[in-house]
Amino acid sequence: MSATSADGAQAAEREGIPRPVLFAIDDETRVTRALWGDLSRRFGEDFRVICESSAAAGLATLRGLADRRERVALLIVDHDLSGMSGVDFLARAHEMHPQAKRVLLVERDYSARSPVVQAMTLGQADYHITKPWMLEQDLYLVISEFLAEWSKDHETGFELFHVIGREDRGTYELRELLTRFNVPFRFVAGDSEPGRHLLQDQGLDSSRLPVMIRYDGYTMVEPTQTQLITAVGGSVRNDVGECDVVIIGAGPGGLTAAVYAASEGLQAVVLEETVSGGQAGNSPMIRNYPGFPHGISGHELTRRACEQAWMFGAHMVFSQRTVGLERRGGQHVVYLADGHQVTAEAVIVATGIAWRRLGVPRLEALVGSGVFYGAAGSEMRAMGGRDVFVVGAGNSAGQTTLHLARHARQVTMLVRGDSLAQSMSEYLIREIEATGNISVRLHTEVSDGHGADRLESLTLRDRCDDRTEQVPATALFALIGGAPRTQWLPPAVQLREGYVLTGRDVARDGTHRWPLDRAPLPLETSMPGVFAVGDVRYRSIKRVASAVGDGATAVRLVHEYLAYLAAEPADGPLMAGSPALDHGAIAHGAIAHGALDDGRAYRGVAGVAPGRAGNHRRPGRQPPGPVDARGGPGRLPGRARRGRAAPAAHRGPVLAGIR
Repeated sequence: MSATSADGAQAAEREGIPRPVLFAIDDETRVTRALWGDLSRRFGEDFRVICESSAAAGLATLRGLADRRERVALLIVDHDLSGMSGVDFLARAHEMHPQAKRVLLVERDYSARSPVVQAMTLGQADYHITKPWMLEQDLYLVISEFLAEWSKDHETGFELFHVIGREDRGTYELRELLTRFNVPFRFVAGDSEPGRHLLQDQGLDSSRLPVMIRYDGYTMVEPTQTQLITAVGGSVRNDVGECDVVIIGAGPGGLTAAVYAASEGLQAVVLEETVSGGQAGNSPMIRNYPGFPHGISGHELTRRACEQAWMFGAHMVFSQRTVGLERRGGQHVVYLADGHQVTAEAVIVATGIAWRRLGVPRLEALVGSGVFYGAAGSEMRAMGGRDVFVVGAGNSAGQTTLHLARHARQVTMLVRGDSLAQSMSEYLIREIEATGNISVRLHTEVSDGHGADRLESLTLRDRCDDRTEQVPATALFALIGGAPRTQWLPPAVQLREGYVLTGRDVARDGTHRWPLDRAPLPLETSMPGVFAVGDVRYRSIKRVASAVGDGATAVRLVHEYLAYLAAEPADGPLMAGSPALDHGAIAHGAIAHGALDDGRAYRGVAGVAPGRAGNHRRPGRQPPGPVDARGGPGRLPGRARRGRAAPAAHRGPVLAGIR
C-alpha cells in the first residue's frame, strides 16, 4: 500500500482503531510460520497478521475479533484442515466477518477434481492461493489485488466530488455516470444536515438538485453529461476532420478495435455517446473472460481497454452522439450531433444495444427512485439489508443477482420462462442455486409498480394461471436484453430486426444491394468500408470475448479494405461488373470463424506490388493540413500518414491472419 495509506493506518491505531486483520490458518505449523513471515514483511504496516494451526483455535480467535468489532480483510484457509473442511471453516468464519474476502489455500492441482473448482463455482470462496507459492508472483501480487477489492468497500480515499441530490432520476443518472467514468465521489442527501451545509457554503439551496462540488470548490448545478466529463478531464469535442478509421461506440468491441488500429499505425477516432464500457461496463463480475481466473468487473475490463487504446494514440471522444453516415467520393463522412463531421477511409460500427424497457408506465416514472435498468453499480451497496428483485434470465441478470446478494437481505429473480438453463451459463446457475438469499420465480413477470416518490411494491403476474400478487419491494433491477442502437444508420446499411447485416448475410440484389464486384468481407456491411462488430451485428454471439474478437478482426479487415483502395484506379472505385477488378483480389470468408465461405485463401490485392499494401493513399489526393489552431478540422498530430508504409507486419501481399 502507499505511504499515505500506511500513515493513515498508523494514525488510526494511535487513535485506538486497530488495523484490519489478515487471518490465515493451516494445520501445518511450517506453513503458518511461512505465511505469517511473508505477509508481515509486505503488509505488516497496514494490517495485523494473525495465524492459527487448528480449526477450534481459529474460530475462537475470529469470534473474539467479531465481539470487539475488529475488521478482518482476508480469511486465508487451507482446504484440508483436520476435523473440518476449509470450505466449512470459511462458511462459519464468514458469518462472523461477512465483509472479509474468502481465500482458499490449496495444493497445485489443475484437474477438474481440484477443490477450488467447486468452491469458486458455488460461491464458497472468492479467491484461491496455491502452495507452495513464490513471493512476488503467487503471493504478494494476488494478495494486493484481493486487498484492493476489499478496500473498495471499506476505506475512504480521496473524493473528487461531493454530489448533493435526492432519490430521483436525475441524481441516479449522475451517480451512475460518475461510477462508470471511475470518478471518486461521495453522495450526500440534499435534505440532510451535511447536505444543507455543503449547499449553504456555496450560496445555494435545495431548489435545484443535483449539485456537484469539486474538491477545489468548482460547483455545477444540475450538470449535463458533457459538463461532467469536461470537469474530470475527458474530451467531448472532436477536432479531427480526417482520419483512417472512425470507431463508433466504446464497448468491448469498439475499444478492442481502437487498441489494434492505433497500435498498428492507423489514425483512429473513437466516438462514444456516453462514456466507455457499453453494456458490458454494467456487469459487476465476469468470471468467464479469459485471463482472469477470479473474474473481473465489466467496468474494470473496459476501463483498462480504454486506457490502453488512448496510450496507443487513439483519439477518444465522449458524450458525442453520431447522427448520420454517408459514403462520399469513396470516403465516409460521419455526422455528429454537435454539427461537426469527420471523414475517414473506413468506419467500424460498435454501438451495441440499449437495455430493453419493461413498458410499465408507473415503473418508468420511478426510474432512479428504486427502478434501475442494468446493474446500476452506483446503487449496489445501498441495497444492504433490503429485499430487491431482478428481472431477466441472461448472464447479465445472473451476475447482477449474485453481486446484489452480497449486500441485500433477499434477492428474487423474476423469469418469464420455465428455466434459467436456456439463456444463462451453467457456472452462474450453480452459484445462484448455492446462494442462500437468492430465490428464483419462474413463469413470472412484472405487471405494475407502486410508490409515490420511490418504489414500494410490485405487482407480479404468474404467466401460467394469470394470477397476480402484490409484494413489497425496495428496488427493481431490469436486465431483459436490448435493442440495437442502429436508428442513425442510413438505408444503404442493410438491417434485419434492427441488427446490422455483415459478410455473407448482405443482400447482393434489391434496392440497397451490395455495389461492388467482390463479396463483402466477413464483418463488412452493405456499405463498402463500413464494418460492424459486437452485439450490434446480426447473428453475433452475445459474449464479451466475442465482441473483443470482432474488434480485432475488423481492424485486420480494414487493412484489407485500405489495400483494396490503394489498388483502385484514380477515377474512382471498381463497381460491380468492372473488368478491371480481379475477382479474387479480396477473398470471401470468415477469418473470425476460422473458415472461408468459398474455401479460398486470402491473396494479394490486384495491382498492389509486394511491400506496398500499406501505402493506402490513392493517386491525386493531397495530404490534409495540420490541426487548426482554433480547433478546426485537421489530423491527429504525430500519427502515421496513410501515404506511409504500413507496419512491418502488414507489408507485402495481404495475408490471412490476425496479429
